[in-house]
Amino acid sequence: MTILQRARSGLLDAVRAGDAWWWFLLGGTPLLIAGAWLGPAAQEAAYAVLAGLACVGVLTGLAVHRPARTTGWWLVAAAMICGSASSAAWSLAFLDGSSPDGLTVVDAVYFAMYLLVAAALAAVASRGVSALAGMVEAGVVACTAIVLGWVFLIDPFVNDAGGWTSGSTAVAYPVLDLFILTMAVRLAVAAGGLTRAHVLMLLAVATMVASDIVYFLSVSFGGAWSGPGVSVSGWMLFYLLLGAAALHPSMAARTADRPGQEVRSSRRVTALYTALVAIGPLATAYACRRDLRAGEFDLADVALPLAATAATAVLLVIRLSHTSALVNRRAAELEQSLAEQAVLQQRMSHLALHDALTGLPNRLHVERSLDEALRRPDPGTLLMIDLDGFQQVNDSFGHPTGDALLQAVAGRLAEAVGPAGVLARLGGDEFAVLLPGAGHAAAAGAVEHLLAALRRPVAVSSHRLHVTASIGVRHLASASGSAEVLSDADMALHAAKRAGRDRAEVYDVRLRERQLRRIATVERLRGAIGTGDIVVYYQPIVSLTTGRFTAVEALVRWCPPGAPPIMPDDFIPAAEDSGLIVPLGEQVLRAACRDAAAWHHRYGIGVTVNVSPRQLAEPHFATKVRAALRDSGLPASALILEITESMLIGAGPHARQSIAHLADLRRDGVRVAVDDFGTGYSSLAYLRDLPIDILKIDRSFMPAGDDAGEQVALVRTIVGLAHDLRLATVAEGVETLEQAAVLQTLGCDKGQGWHYGRPAPADRTSALFAADELQPVTASRESLAHRRS
Repeated sequence: MTILQRARSGLLDAVRAGDAWWWFLLGGTPLLIAGAWLGPAAQEAAYAVLAGLACVGVLTGLAVHRPARTTGWWLVAAAMICGSASSAAWSLAFLDGSSPDGLTVVDAVYFAMYLLVAAALAAVASRGVSALAGMVEAGVVACTAIVLGWVFLIDPFVNDAGGWTSGSTAVAYPVLDLFILTMAVRLAVAAGGLTRAHVLMLLAVATMVASDIVYFLSVSFGGAWSGPGVSVSGWMLFYLLLGAAALHPSMAARTADRPGQEVRSSRRVTALYTALVAIGPLATAYACRRDLRAGEFDLADVALPLAATAATAVLLVIRLSHTSALVNRRAAELEQSLAEQAVLQQRMSHLALHDALTGLPNRLHVERSLDEALRRPDPGTLLMIDLDGFQQVNDSFGHPTGDALLQAVAGRLAEAVGPAGVLARLGGDEFAVLLPGAGHAAAAGAVEHLLAALRRPVAVSSHRLHVTASIGVRHLASASGSAEVLSDADMALHAAKRAGRDRAEVYDVRLRERQLRRIATVERLRGAIGTGDIVVYYQPIVSLTTGRFTAVEALVRWCPPGAPPIMPDDFIPAAEDSGLIVPLGEQVLRAACRDAAAWHHRYGIGVTVNVSPRQLAEPHFATKVRAALRDSGLPASALILEITESMLIGAGPHARQSIAHLADLRRDGVRVAVDDFGTGYSSLAYLRDLPIDILKIDRSFMPAGDDAGEQVALVRTIVGLAHDLRLATVAEGVETLEQAAVLQTLGCDKGQGWHYGRPAPADRTSALFAADELQPVTASRESLAHRRS
């Protein structure tokens, strides 16, 4: 890297660091101090150097800081070029021994610098106030400056002295200063907030105007053409300040707009306008008195100051009119803004208390309404409504159809409730109806009306959907707060779901006690899983053709130490709700495979294991089954996974994943049985298309009592259907020899029930298999049944 490249790199680093502007000022200070003692040629050379350095500073600032608005700074660079070129020309003229005489081309170039600086100041002004306001205020200052310039500079030193010809070049300085001063005032007034770079520019302008005035006075009294030392130092400082302004990082920042800045009514601004109006007449009166005493009074002494004063008055009238219009406009805008804010606030309040999809009141609205109702002597009743099977609609037809269904249901509920109650959507497919003052009878009538209204088909998105609802009823007479009411109604709603759906349940304290027991059960069960407290019992499955055991069904029992076993109905629902069914089911699966491995190798016995929907929803279920088979040594063909038919209905992601798991395992040889067939959503389509091997006929179909004939017909139909589809059948709940005989006659493949054996631990089951092995296969079923019972 060359010395020049290193210097350039160091300069750019300093500019980026934000310190270059300070070093620029500091570096030019010695030349500024020495300028007063330099000769004319050296002074002009110093001006040329400083102007050139200022131009380099502008170009460097533009390259490093990259301002969004560059026009003003390019004009400053052009002005510095004009100043440097004219000063260099004058320096050469002084070295040749000549001196300026009259207006020359070099003068024109130098004076162009003033116009370019004025244009730059106009360009960098922000939009804090309107252009009209900025120009009017600049014009007011310009008119006042004209009066003062005429009274104290032009008139006494040029006009009255008869020096227009000899002093014409010097007169140009204060005249051109008016342009710069006007634009400087506009920058100060129009900017929303001056940056450090703007302040440096304004200081540069002030320095040059002061230097020009001193120079004008010096020339008027016969001073040297090059100007006094004070002016020389001031002109040098002008270049330094402009270069520093361009190098300062704030040159890239736009001035902050301040809405309403144009409307200023402070005492300070009012005092300024008053002073500007008073200056003209006072200065004119002073000039007239002075010229009358000196005998030099003429028309120009009055005409020009009065004209400028009149222009000031006109500009002030325009400014005040503009300000008044702005005040009126701001007031109108404020009034409109307040009105819009009120409308917005009202809308936000509505949105905060209403559901966006249906437009119904939301949960917060219900809570407030409940709090108000509970303060009355007859608070009424709250109904909590949840649609049955809504998730299947979303999964089958998509969320847009689900949303349309919710809107249709909301309309139907609103029609059914009418003005007598408050209907709200709590979220999802859950609604609430508050019936103020409604007693038990009125609430019961409303419940039946709502259930009947929802049973009617709903036409949505070219689909005809059938939905029902479960309702939780909470009478408010004994409630103490909205949170308690909503919790109790939710418990009643879930009780209705468990009781079969499309119905209502009324809250009573037993539901709360049941919930507390369930919570306690979950906590105890959490500690029991993975320990010996979880025991697997086995119930035999018998071939109705041979009378021999073919498989066992694994049934879980919870055996706390020192307490009787807990039956599945008392803890499986809690395990399902809490998610504990997943680790519990895996423990049962592993134990069943381990126990059945020995039975299979000796007796050819298989094992049936119940699987919950939560287990099948797990992404690694098939992997866990394979691990249990591998670790136990049980062949896949000896394992039967028993599911409920409702698990396979629907097109949701869980149903699809469940089917994928079962199909994957069936390819390994695992078989699938459908439990309690005939009690759920029995469908020929899923029997044909889904991965099923065995149908287990529910115990409710076993022939018994007066309905034996109908039950026989149903079993015959199910068996025939299963065989046509190449499915095996297992009849559950076989309790008598007569039932076993009928099932054999109907062609049922296998039977399971107390007639063949009750669920028993693994050791007792092993003993049962050993006893059965001692009997010949040709033994009568009657003797086998008698022995096993």
